[in-house]
Amino acid sequence: MIFGVLVQKTYLCKSKMKIYRTYQDLGRYLKPEKVLVILGPRQVGKTTLLEGFLKKTSLKTKKVTGDDLAVHSVLGSRSLKEIRSFVEGYELIAIDEAQKIPHIGLGMKLMVDHIPGIQVIATGSSSFELAGQVGEPLTGRKTTLMLYPVAQMEMARHLNRFELKESLEEFLVYGAYPAVITAGTRDEKARLLRELTGAYLFKDILEFERIKSPQLLLDLLRLLAFQTGSEVSVNELSQNLKVDNKTVKRYLELLEKSFIIFSLRGFSRNLRKEISKKAKYYFYDTGILNAVIANFNPLSHRNDAGRLWENFLVMERLKKQAYTSLFANNFFWRTWSGKEVDFVEERGGKLFGYEFKWGAKNSRPPRLWLDTYPEASWKVVDRSNYLDFIL
Repeated sequence: MIFGVLVQKTYLCKSKMKIYRTYQDLGRYLKPEKVLVILGPRQVGKTTLLEGFLKKTSLKTKKVTGDDLAVHSVLGSRSLKEIRSFVEGYELIAIDEAQKIPHIGLGMKLMVDHIPGIQVIATGSSSFELAGQVGEPLTGRKTTLMLYPVAQMEMARHLNRFELKESLEEFLVYGAYPAVITAGTRDEKARLLRELTGAYLFKDILEFERIKSPQLLLDLLRLLAFQTGSEVSVNELSQNLKVDNKTVKRYLELLEKSFIIFSLRGFSRNLRKEISKKAKYYFYDTGILNAVIANFNPLSHRNDAGRLWENFLVMERLKKQAYTSLFANNFFWRTWSGKEVDFVEERGGKLFGYEFKWGAKNSRPPRLWLDTYPEASWKVVDRSNYLDFIL
């Protein structure tokens, strides 16, 4: 068996195991004279995914990295002559860490517009740099894939449903980064997460936004970690951090654009009783959340299992939406009187409400939800049926 360390039953994960990834056949998404953009948090396997594909492809390939200053001078030059010379004789150009190359969007636009048959793959860990640079220049010229930490639906290729449930606490505490999953012990998992939080979490923000110290970012993340699943007040955050609202809003935006946190907005059809302007924030990975607050204790010794559970389910549902092309707008719903629905999907012209329960509690849909949206559905997601929600 594979995976993790649990209190009673173990599914040992071999350190060199190759974890199945939904996008591992990148050739399905490649098109001539188009750019394939792969975005996602740091250390989730974008480079591994790219290198695995390059080993198998029959295309004549040139792989470069955004860390190479010589690559900057060519791909960031906006010179068609230089770029044409750089890619001459190749069918596929693969650019890892593309967000580090100035004007990379324009460079790739010149490639696909003027070099017949060329195919391009670009990976990036930072959406505020990469997506910002490629968005307008590559309108109509790109396909974007979002790679998350390993999804439960990907782990289902290795573990059956019983084993996934047995490993649930492991995922809630240590998350789903590939290196963490394949680590052999809890101590190794915790060490990797502390290292990731310390060395990599803010790297893009510090490089591109000229923020001298990550301490304020880390303090902000700690506050968010303790409020997972609750509406966040910018005023309250600014008071706790002793900075102005404008700074808090900017930092929240940077953390979200660098794939550390994800915001969920309130759903409303402009009824006075509904809250719509506030947001909830979730971490892309529960292991990072726990590293930020330095707590890897088992759930039996914690009072935040419900928050971890909600964070886990929201992010796993987002992964399922992305990997199965389940197109939906996502919200939460809450009234000023405190009635709420944890997660709301708007898809196909219909509303689907979900309530997340860690403990075995009886739950009924809020009457105002049913009265206001009689066409909407409502369902409880708990430990007995959660796999149907995320697989």
